[in-house]
Amino acid sequence: MSGDWAWLQVDKIAQDPSTHGATFIPVILGSDKMTVSVVMGQNDYWPIYLSIGNIHNNVQHAHCNGVELLTFLAIPKAAKKYMDDPTFWHFKKQLFHAAMSRILMMKCPDGHFHCAIFGIGPYIADYLEQVLISGIVQNWCGRCTASPNDLDAGRPSWTAQLMRALIKELQASLAWDKWGIDANIVPFTKDFPHTDICQLLAPDILHQLIKGGFKDHLVDWLEYGKAGVKEQMMDIDHCITAAPPFPGLQRFPDGQGFSQWMGDDSKALMKVYLPAIEGHVPQEIMQTFCAFLEFCYIIQQNVITEDTLSDLKDALDCFHHYCEIFWDVGVHVEGFSLPCQHSLVHYEALTCLFGAPNGLCTSITESKHITAVKKPWQWSSKYRALSQILQTNQHLAQLAAACSDFEAHGMLPLSWPRQTISSMSHHLDDMEDEDFTQDQDEHTARGHARSVPALAIELGIPTLSTLIGQFLYDQLHCSSTPPPAGTSHFPVFHSATTTFVSPSDPSGIGGMQHETIHVIPMWHHGPAWYDTIFISTDDTSVGMLSMEVTWVLCFFSFIYTNSHSYSCALIHWFDHIADEPDELTGMWMVRPSLMEDGSKNISVIHVDSIVHSVHLLPIFVHEQVPQSVNYHNSLDLYHGFYVNHFADHHAFELAS
Repeated sequence: MSGDWAWLQVDKIAQDPSTHGATFIPVILGSDKMTVSVVMGQNDYWPIYLSIGNIHNNVQHAHCNGVELLTFLAIPKAAKKYMDDPTFWHFKKQLFHAAMSRILMMKCPDGHFHCAIFGIGPYIADYLEQVLISGIVQNWCGRCTASPNDLDAGRPSWTAQLMRALIKELQASLAWDKWGIDANIVPFTKDFPHTDICQLLAPDILHQLIKGGFKDHLVDWLEYGKAGVKEQMMDIDHCITAAPPFPGLQRFPDGQGFSQWMGDDSKALMKVYLPAIEGHVPQEIMQTFCAFLEFCYIIQQNVITEDTLSDLKDALDCFHHYCEIFWDVGVHVEGFSLPCQHSLVHYEALTCLFGAPNGLCTSITESKHITAVKKPWQWSSKYRALSQILQTNQHLAQLAAACSDFEAHGMLPLSWPRQTISSMSHHLDDMEDEDFTQDQDEHTARGHARSVPALAIELGIPTLSTLIGQFLYDQLHCSSTPPPAGTSHFPVFHSATTTFVSPSDPSGIGGMQHETIHVIPMWHHGPAWYDTIFISTDDTSVGMLSMEVTWVLCFFSFIYTNSHSYSCALIHWFDHIADEPDELTGMWMVRPSLMEDGSKNISVIHVDSIVHSVHLLPIFVHEQVPQSVNYHNSLDLYHGFYVNHFADHHAFELAS
């Protein structure tokens, strides 16, 4: 946690000379009420999670036990006739705050003072829990005093002092109606004089941006409006289903036909949605989606600088400018005073306070639900399961501590994540960003040719021998390089793996990630799967200007007469359609490269020049997509493609 908030707390602590030399440890809290089963009864649990701000952001984002289960809160029950009773609702709210206050009265186990100062830091919660925590009325903002009818009016920020003054001076009904304050609630932070809960509400990328702003607002708004929208949505769904495969990309065989949308579904839809709606909606709506997606991907970067914040502000300004189109076309005539969309205006300030938000997202607590609540509940007898869940978590924590102790004493081999912690920081500067390896000989593709002439016949490329000779000429810089036509060992591979640093994506603690590039003539006894990739061609440039897009046709290796082994890829080049990204989508556009005689522009390259997989999306424009087009053949049937920099965060950084 490298933001301004931690430094402000340290400045306050340093005013007391007796605290000099102490370590400030921000306590990060998170809560999320959940239901583990409806079929077997309404099994609700309310876990509270705890972490500390001294853990690096990449550890938090990697979901590597940086968050621990603190406790379970009581969930009061009542007869149905009392469920909507205001007195019962007030009791439930105040019980939460009283319990949190009691839980956080922590003391060192031995009762002595140590050189560490704990302080309540950011609180991770979705909007409904933020309402409960901050003591505001629903549809108001927990961070500023803006009215729910005009949330973007630019009102001052809430402070605990301002709230206490208004509660003291105003009647409870007036504080509720005019200021959005629940005067009957005493926040748990009242017992902690240096804690202002209004300033500690962490940004929530998952619920505010991905599930809220994108899916629940922008995507759903497209389903309302002029006649014929049903047919348009069916064609948009077909465009989504025709998106080519990409490592880690979820497929949508029925388009948007989900009965229940999960967070991962919304994340996957963001990656392929923009080109799918082109030609079906006005240009301003396209630009609205583009600006919103740019904002989402910028804010999720692992490292945020002043330039990043400037790009973030530009994207937000563009979004606010273009989103008025939904008002103009009659889709959302009541305006845009929505808490999820309004939260975007606070992200710049929250990033300056707490650092990169991807280390404080509710996706961290959501993932902890699985290991801390859902799986232990499944392992329990389902009868009075809470004590069994707690015991399971206790045993898992003890096992993790034992493994750490055994590894420290050399009794167990170090696992990869722990190697990453200890050594990655020392060696990261010396590593290449990308490392490419083919499968070993025991994984060589079966049934393929084992010589150049036979492989040329198999691939239908009679010039393969010449292409390999040109490759050797470029590698050896000699005038005569006969191709290895007669070599006895010429393995062909169906896949290869590239390893790279991508801390903004879900990855290991050191930010390392790997993906598989497929070159498979028959995938699970079905159609072929050939991936597209980035090739590094110009080390003096950055971004798309330093790379070219290609389509991998084959991986193979051979040993030349100099006893040196060459790992190669046979690729089909793509050409840029324009010298800059498309104005509507912000994506670069490419098309298959052809020779003067109309044949494919094909080359043999060394695998070391491969940077990363690239996802290409067909440029559908205004034409209706034929029913025969699917994700297997869309790369073959279309002649223009968008370079999808929303495929993952590494692609966004490379191709933006």
